[in-house]
Amino acid sequence: MLKDAPDKTSRRTPLWAIHALMVLAAVIVSSSFTVGEAITRGLDPAVLLLLRYLVASLGLAPLLLKDKGLVFPPVRQLGGYGAISACTVGFFWCMFTALRSTTALNTSIIFTLVPGISGVYSAVFLGERLGRYRLLALACGMFGALWVIFRGDLARFLALEVNNGDLLFLAGCFLMAAYTPLVKVVHRQESMLAMTFWVLATGCGWLLLLAAPQLPGVEWAAVSFQVWAGIIYLATFSTILTFYLTNLATFHIGPTRVMAYSYFYPLFVLLINWSLGKGLPPAVILPGVAVVTLATVVLQRGAAEPVKLD
Repeated sequence: MLKDAPDKTSRRTPLWAIHALMVLAAVIVSSSFTVGEAITRGLDPAVLLLLRYLVASLGLAPLLLKDKGLVFPPVRQLGGYGAISACTVGFFWCMFTALRSTTALNTSIIFTLVPGISGVYSAVFLGERLGRYRLLALACGMFGALWVIFRGDLARFLALEVNNGDLLFLAGCFLMAAYTPLVKVVHRQESMLAMTFWVLATGCGWLLLLAAPQLPGVEWAAVSFQVWAGIIYLATFSTILTFYLTNLATFHIGPTRVMAYSYFYPLFVLLINWSLGKGLPPAVILPGVAVVTLATVVLQRGAAEPVKLD
């Protein structure tokens, strides 16, 4: 049986603090859509992700050494970390590739489908009870996402008029939806720092295989400062910090409610883009953004449901 919290310190963490940290994580992840859109053409997506994961792993290693030392996990446990990282690597590759033919707002909206998919995974594989309110909120969130994707046009929905980037990112979302349920299954009371590091380290392995054909042709001298700055930002904040916070919060409020914070992404992306002078999107999609933003409030209703594991 898995314990809900990894250690005594995390069990004492107030619930309000967990939710505040998840709002912070949502703002950071939202910014990654905008940053990713800005740098995705600077390098091949697999190479860009490899650098992101390497920088994140190297940045986290000294903290882990200072904490409890770098202890190599058992093979079975390492395989679990590899399964988690395979989901995140597949998702991020789809994201950076998709951003070459779609927008940051579109990807942030499509990502709001993840809580619904993750909820299904958690209900089937973990026995997590979603409840009436949370099922309703998931349905509303998915409706809002579809509204934005198809611009509130029923004819476009019936004709399934969607670009290839949106479809590719949607495929990545099915991978990412498995992330928090897998964290719940794989965790064996190791520290969140150790788990985050090994997920990133195994991710480097997957990305090395994926990027190997492109690496010899990379003109490193031609890579712009903007791309390097974006990689460092994504590695430090959108990878190390958000991975850690997501792993930690999963044990307090459950996989579905953690993923529900992605419903804030469209609103935050809109605000970030507006602050950067990119203006606002067409008014027709704003009702969809409002629906997915309000859905997360309903999803946080009540106490966290315990996860049943056999």
